[in-house]
Amino acid sequence: MIFEVLTIFPEIIENYVGCSMMKRAAQAGAARFHVRNIRDYTTDKHHVTDDVPFGGGPGMVMKPEPVAAAIDAVQALNGGALPVIYLSPQGEKWNQDLAMEFSQMPGMILICGRYEGLDERVIEKYVDREVSIGDYVLTGGELGALVMIDSITRLLPGVLGNSDSAVQDSFSSDGLLDCPHYTRPEHWNGAAAPEVLMSGHHAKINDWRRMMAMKRTRERRPDIWEKIEPTLTKKDRKLLAKLDEEQE
Repeated sequence: MIFEVLTIFPEIIENYVGCSMMKRAAQAGAARFHVRNIRDYTTDKHHVTDDVPFGGGPGMVMKPEPVAAAIDAVQALNGGALPVIYLSPQGEKWNQDLAMEFSQMPGMILICGRYEGLDERVIEKYVDREVSIGDYVLTGGELGALVMIDSITRLLPGVLGNSDSAVQDSFSSDGLLDCPHYTRPEHWNGAAAPEVLMSGHHAKINDWRRMMAMKRTRERRPDIWEKIEPTLTKKDRKLLAKLDEEQE
Protein backbone atom coordinates (compact mmCIF):
# COMPACT_ATOMS: atom_id res chain seq x y z
CA MET A 1 0.00 0.00 0.00
CA ILE A 2 1.20 3.48 -0.86
CA PHE A 3 0.84 6.31 1.65
CA GLU A 4 1.54 9.75 0.22
CA VAL A 5 1.45 12.37 2.97
CA LEU A 6 1.33 16.09 2.18
CA THR A 7 2.39 18.29 5.07
CA ILE A 8 4.41 21.38 5.96
CA PHE A 9 6.01 19.46 8.83
CA PRO A 10 7.39 16.31 7.17
CA GLU A 11 9.60 15.45 10.14
CA ILE A 12 6.53 14.62 12.25
CA ILE A 13 5.51 11.89 9.81
CA GLU A 14 9.01 10.71 8.92
CA ASN A 15 10.02 10.13 12.53
CA TYR A 16 7.01 7.92 13.21
CA VAL A 17 6.96 5.81 10.04
CA GLY A 18 10.68 5.17 10.47
CA CYS A 19 10.11 3.24 13.69
CA SER A 20 8.70 -0.02 14.97
CA MET A 21 5.90 -1.66 13.02
CA MET A 22 5.79 1.01 10.30
CA LYS A 23 9.47 0.46 9.60
CA ARG A 24 8.98 -3.32 9.45
CA ALA A 25 6.01 -2.89 7.11
CA ALA A 26 8.14 -0.82 4.74
CA GLN A 27 11.04 -3.28 4.91
CA ALA A 28 8.67 -6.15 4.15
CA GLY A 29 7.22 -4.31 1.17
CA ALA A 30 3.71 -4.23 2.62
CA ALA A 31 3.64 -0.42 2.73
CA ARG A 32 5.47 2.47 1.15
CA PHE A 33 5.59 5.83 2.88
CA HIS A 34 6.30 9.00 0.94
CA VAL A 35 6.24 12.32 2.78
CA ARG A 36 5.99 15.46 0.64
CA ASN A 37 6.68 18.93 1.96
CA ILE A 38 3.99 21.24 0.63
CA ARG A 39 6.46 24.13 0.80
CA ASP A 40 8.41 22.46 -2.03
CA TYR A 41 5.48 23.19 -4.34
CA THR A 42 5.35 26.94 -3.69
CA THR A 43 6.62 29.41 -6.29
CA ASP A 44 7.65 32.38 -4.13
CA LYS A 45 11.09 32.76 -2.55
CA HIS A 46 9.72 32.58 1.00
CA HIS A 47 7.75 29.34 0.39
CA VAL A 48 4.52 30.77 1.82
CA THR A 49 1.71 28.24 2.26
CA ASP A 50 -0.91 30.38 4.04
CA ASP A 51 -2.70 33.72 3.78
CA VAL A 52 -5.36 35.74 5.59
CA PRO A 53 -8.98 34.59 5.13
CA PHE A 54 -11.32 36.47 2.85
CA GLY A 55 -13.96 38.25 4.90
CA GLY A 56 -11.63 38.72 7.84
CA GLY A 57 -11.42 36.77 11.05
CA PRO A 58 -8.69 35.14 13.10
CA GLY A 59 -6.06 32.74 11.87
CA MET A 60 -4.73 31.90 8.43
CA VAL A 61 -5.90 29.65 5.60
CA MET A 62 -3.74 27.28 3.58
CA LYS A 63 -3.30 28.63 0.06
CA PRO A 64 -4.76 26.55 -2.78
CA GLU A 65 -1.88 26.75 -5.24
CA PRO A 66 0.86 24.77 -3.43
CA VAL A 67 -1.52 22.12 -2.15
CA ALA A 68 -3.03 21.63 -5.61
CA ALA A 69 0.43 21.49 -7.17
CA ALA A 70 1.51 18.87 -4.63
CA ILE A 71 -1.56 16.72 -5.32
CA ASP A 72 -1.06 16.97 -9.09
CA ALA A 73 2.60 16.01 -8.80
CA VAL A 74 1.93 13.03 -6.55
CA GLN A 75 -0.94 11.79 -8.71
CA ALA A 76 1.33 11.99 -11.75
CA LEU A 77 3.84 9.77 -9.97
CA ASN A 78 1.12 7.25 -9.17
CA GLY A 79 -0.82 7.23 -12.42
CA GLY A 80 -3.62 9.37 -10.97
CA ALA A 81 -5.04 6.37 -9.14
CA LEU A 82 -4.89 7.37 -5.48
CA PRO A 83 -7.91 8.66 -3.54
CA VAL A 84 -7.31 11.99 -1.80
CA ILE A 85 -8.10 12.13 1.91
CA TYR A 86 -8.22 15.38 3.89
CA LEU A 87 -7.84 15.27 7.67
CA SER A 88 -10.60 17.56 8.92
CA PRO A 89 -12.86 18.02 11.97
CA GLN A 90 -15.74 18.06 9.49
CA GLY A 91 -14.94 14.58 8.19
CA GLU A 92 -16.46 11.17 8.89
CA LYS A 93 -15.26 9.83 12.23
CA TRP A 94 -12.45 7.31 12.01
CA ASN A 95 -13.10 3.84 13.42
CA GLN A 96 -12.02 0.24 12.95
CA ASP A 97 -14.57 -0.39 10.20
CA LEU A 98 -13.12 2.48 8.17
CA ALA A 99 -9.59 1.24 8.84
CA MET A 100 -10.56 -2.14 7.41
CA GLU A 101 -12.24 -0.50 4.42
CA PHE A 102 -9.25 1.72 3.70
CA SER A 103 -6.84 -1.22 4.07
CA GLN A 104 -8.33 -2.63 0.85
CA MET A 105 -7.28 0.44 -1.15
CA PRO A 106 -4.09 0.47 -3.24
CA GLY A 107 -3.00 3.59 -1.38
CA MET A 108 -4.01 7.16 -0.64
CA ILE A 109 -2.92 10.77 -0.52
CA LEU A 110 -3.32 12.24 2.96
CA ILE A 111 -3.50 16.03 3.21
CA CYS A 112 -2.50 17.42 6.60
CA GLY A 113 -4.17 20.77 7.09
CA ARG A 114 -2.89 23.56 9.32
CA TYR A 115 -4.10 26.90 10.62
CA GLU A 116 -7.83 27.44 10.00
CA GLY A 117 -7.82 24.77 7.33
CA LEU A 118 -7.52 24.40 3.58
CA ASP A 119 -9.03 26.65 0.93
CA GLU A 120 -12.43 25.09 0.20
CA ARG A 121 -11.87 25.20 -3.56
CA VAL A 122 -9.09 22.62 -3.27
CA ILE A 123 -11.35 20.37 -1.21
CA GLU A 124 -14.13 20.64 -3.78
CA LYS A 125 -11.82 19.87 -6.71
CA TYR A 126 -9.51 17.22 -5.31
CA VAL A 127 -10.67 15.64 -2.08
CA ASP A 128 -12.54 12.34 -2.25
CA ARG A 129 -13.18 11.94 1.48
CA GLU A 130 -12.68 13.91 4.66
CA VAL A 131 -11.77 12.07 7.86
CA SER A 132 -11.79 13.14 11.51
CA ILE A 133 -10.19 11.13 14.32
CA GLY A 134 -12.49 12.66 16.94
CA ASP A 135 -14.61 15.55 18.07
CA TYR A 136 -11.78 17.86 19.09
CA VAL A 137 -9.41 20.23 17.32
CA LEU A 138 -5.69 19.63 16.86
CA THR A 139 -2.99 22.01 15.67
CA GLY A 140 -2.68 20.15 12.40
CA GLY A 141 -3.62 17.01 10.52
CA GLU A 142 -0.34 15.17 11.04
CA LEU A 143 -1.44 13.27 14.14
CA GLY A 144 -4.68 12.29 12.41
CA ALA A 145 -2.74 11.05 9.39
CA LEU A 146 -0.50 8.96 11.64
CA VAL A 147 -3.51 7.47 13.41
CA MET A 148 -4.90 6.43 10.03
CA ILE A 149 -1.58 5.09 8.80
CA ASP A 150 -0.98 3.05 11.93
CA SER A 151 -4.46 1.55 12.15
CA ILE A 152 -4.45 0.68 8.43
CA THR A 153 -0.91 -0.67 8.20
CA ARG A 154 -1.37 -3.19 11.01
CA LEU A 155 -4.21 -4.73 8.97
CA LEU A 156 -2.07 -5.32 5.89
CA PRO A 157 -1.05 -8.94 5.20
CA GLY A 158 2.28 -9.91 6.69
CA VAL A 159 2.71 -6.84 8.92
CA LEU A 160 1.82 -8.34 12.30
CA GLY A 161 3.78 -11.34 13.49
CA ASN A 162 0.51 -13.17 14.17
CA SER A 163 -2.32 -12.42 11.75
CA ASP A 164 -4.88 -13.31 14.44
CA SER A 165 -3.77 -10.29 16.49
CA ALA A 166 -5.60 -7.84 14.24
CA VAL A 167 -8.73 -9.99 14.24
CA GLN A 168 -8.83 -10.13 18.03
CA ASP A 169 -8.24 -6.41 18.59
CA SER A 170 -10.88 -4.21 20.16
CA PHE A 171 -13.56 -3.14 17.65
CA SER A 172 -12.55 -5.86 15.20
CA SER A 173 -14.85 -8.59 13.92
CA ASP A 174 -17.84 -8.35 16.30
CA GLY A 175 -17.16 -4.80 17.54
CA LEU A 176 -16.55 -5.72 21.19
CA LEU A 177 -13.72 -4.28 23.24
CA ASP A 178 -10.80 -6.63 23.73
CA CYS A 179 -10.63 -8.97 26.74
CA PRO A 180 -7.92 -8.63 29.43
CA HIS A 181 -4.54 -10.20 28.70
CA TYR A 182 -1.95 -11.75 31.05
CA THR A 183 1.59 -13.10 30.79
CA ARG A 184 4.31 -14.50 33.08
CA PRO A 185 4.79 -14.49 36.02
CA GLU A 186 1.61 -16.25 37.05
CA HIS A 187 1.68 -14.50 40.44
CA TRP A 188 2.72 -10.87 40.63
CA ASN A 189 2.37 -8.27 43.36
CA GLY A 190 -0.13 -10.39 45.25
CA ALA A 191 -2.36 -10.94 42.20
CA ALA A 192 -2.74 -14.14 40.20
CA ALA A 193 -3.59 -14.51 36.54
CA PRO A 194 -6.95 -16.26 35.93
CA GLU A 195 -6.59 -20.03 36.34
CA VAL A 196 -8.63 -20.76 33.23
CA LEU A 197 -5.90 -19.25 31.04
CA MET A 198 -3.43 -21.87 32.32
CA SER A 199 -5.88 -24.75 31.99
CA GLY A 200 -5.03 -25.69 28.43
CA HIS A 201 -8.78 -26.08 27.80
CA HIS A 202 -9.21 -23.99 24.65
CA ALA A 203 -13.01 -23.98 24.66
CA LYS A 204 -13.12 -22.72 28.24
CA ILE A 205 -10.45 -20.12 27.48
CA ASN A 206 -12.41 -18.88 24.47
CA ASP A 207 -15.60 -18.69 26.57
CA TRP A 208 -13.78 -16.73 29.30
CA ARG A 209 -12.34 -14.28 26.80
CA ARG A 210 -15.75 -13.81 25.22
CA MET A 211 -17.34 -13.19 28.63
CA MET A 212 -14.68 -10.66 29.58
CA ALA A 213 -14.99 -8.84 26.25
CA MET A 214 -18.74 -8.55 26.67
CA LYS A 215 -18.38 -7.49 30.32
CA ARG A 216 -15.80 -4.83 29.49
CA THR A 217 -17.84 -3.46 26.60
CA ARG A 218 -21.04 -3.37 28.65
CA GLU A 219 -19.34 -1.54 31.50
CA ARG A 220 -17.03 0.81 29.64
CA ARG A 221 -18.78 1.54 26.35
CA PRO A 222 -22.56 1.41 26.80
CA ASP A 223 -22.93 3.22 23.47
CA ILE A 224 -21.30 0.28 21.68
CA TRP A 225 -23.06 -2.28 23.85
CA GLU A 226 -26.46 -0.85 22.95
CA LYS A 227 -25.80 -1.68 19.31
CA ILE A 228 -24.25 -5.10 19.92
CA GLU A 229 -26.59 -6.47 22.58
CA PRO A 230 -29.49 -7.28 20.18
CA THR A 231 -27.10 -9.36 18.02
CA LEU A 232 -25.85 -11.63 20.83
CA THR A 233 -26.24 -15.37 20.33
CA LYS A 234 -27.95 -17.71 22.78
CA LYS A 235 -24.52 -18.87 23.91
CA ASP A 236 -23.45 -15.27 24.50
CA ARG A 237 -26.49 -14.69 26.70
CA LYS A 238 -25.78 -17.86 28.68
CA LEU A 239 -22.20 -16.74 29.25
CA LEU A 240 -23.40 -13.34 30.43
CA ALA A 241 -25.96 -14.93 32.75
CA LYS A 242 -23.21 -17.13 34.21
CA LEU A 243 -21.00 -14.11 34.71
CA ASP A 244 -23.77 -12.13 36.40
CA GLU A 245 -24.49 -15.06 38.74
CA GLU A 246 -20.84 -15.30 39.73
CA GLN A 247 -20.75 -11.60 40.53
CA GLU A 248 -23.84 -11.61 42.73
